[in-house]
Amino acid sequence: MLDTDSLPAQNPSTGSVRIPSPSTGSVRVPSSTGAIRTLGPDPATAPIMLHPGDSIPTRRRVLYIILLGALTALGPFTIDLYLPAFPVLEADFDTTAAMIQLTLTGTMIGFALGQLIVGPLSDKVGRRIPLLSVTALHVLASVAAALAPTLELLSVARVLQGAGAAAGGVVAAAIVRDLFGGRRLVVMLSRLALVSGVAPVMAPLVGSALLLVMPWRGVFVVLAVYGFVMLVSATIFLPETLPPARRSDRGSTTVWQRYRSVFSDRVFIGVLVIGGMTFSGLFSYLSSSSFLFQLDYGFDPQQYGLLFAANSFGVVVGVQAASRLAARFGPQWVMAWSTAVLVLAASAIIVFDQLGFGLWGTVVPLFVFMTACGFTFPCVQVLALDRHGKAAGTAQSIIGATNFGVAGIISPLVGWIARDAGITATTMASVMVACAIVGVLALWFIVRPRTVGMLTP
Repeated sequence: MLDTDSLPAQNPSTGSVRIPSPSTGSVRVPSSTGAIRTLGPDPATAPIMLHPGDSIPTRRRVLYIILLGALTALGPFTIDLYLPAFPVLEADFDTTAAMIQLTLTGTMIGFALGQLIVGPLSDKVGRRIPLLSVTALHVLASVAAALAPTLELLSVARVLQGAGAAAGGVVAAAIVRDLFGGRRLVVMLSRLALVSGVAPVMAPLVGSALLLVMPWRGVFVVLAVYGFVMLVSATIFLPETLPPARRSDRGSTTVWQRYRSVFSDRVFIGVLVIGGMTFSGLFSYLSSSSFLFQLDYGFDPQQYGLLFAANSFGVVVGVQAASRLAARFGPQWVMAWSTAVLVLAASAIIVFDQLGFGLWGTVVPLFVFMTACGFTFPCVQVLALDRHGKAAGTAQSIIGATNFGVAGIISPLVGWIARDAGITATTMASVMVACAIVGVLALWFIVRPRTVGMLTP
């Protein structure tokens, strides 16, 4: 089990933090947020621990990132792992592409609703109980999806799967916010954003590889195994990071107070819109790309998966660059550039498609679009969570629910627009452009970058 002795001891009744000192015994500093200061034998040279996680050794911090990253990836993998099988599902159930896309919509709606439940609950009762119970639901729903004899039952199982995968991303981000703040929070959240950004585009690659050795039902068996491994790992390795005193801080005792605290923040509302629109643009591409590249451009499932692997590299570059730039210049200014690039890249897809540039006219600006998504994702999380440490679970649940819920509603628009003529690069990118434009407007008229201060150390 992860050794929690390296974390500062916190008094459960007062919320104060006790730091052992070699010569003075210990120093108790009242703190409702977990911020601490070590004194030691020489106060003039003693290190300052602004956040509980500052004292965690690097090796244990890496363990946290690996496990929390895997939990974060459970949601995107649950949503996207079966995307390469869309044409097969359409044939097996003798239905339309739009109906198959609705199973994806149901999964994202379940994922969104699950987060709205798990987030506030984790602020009230702690992180572990919601994480373990909801992940167990994911395992059962995955088995049900693998055995579903009809499209209707598969759709129900997919909704429950989405709800069951909701805990991973919410609790992972909340744990990071429990332990870190300021610029170190940027770095830690960028690692999770890397996973949440890369996982949606890597999942179809893994799914296409799985389809080489198993039928589409086997994909859901793999998800059941993944969920079970996460359940066992969380049980063994993840300690509780939210002490009882933090669960009843003044002004954040009830669910209503937590929701009111985040929704009364103009900047939070703005980044909420930006995150939802960026994810909607991303998932508009994900939900339609299987049909576009396999039916229009003649890709097989493996070539389709390789395309996602190439795009994932753009997300990696964006996330890693954003973590450094945001710490130096501020996440709001990174988003000022990235949201503009989203509009330009999506518009380029339409222009190049209308000019008849073919495959490369779609793939190249699409790579730029995915890279801009990588720049945007961590900045949204940092601006939202850095301002709401006392309601981190609630804030993250709202972000996740908005991202996947809005994306689940908007992404099928591609299929609806193309219901007569079929999905093309233009119909796909039209939705992407609209989403990106809304994100730009939210940044400049709601967030207003010049009014947002720089991050604390």
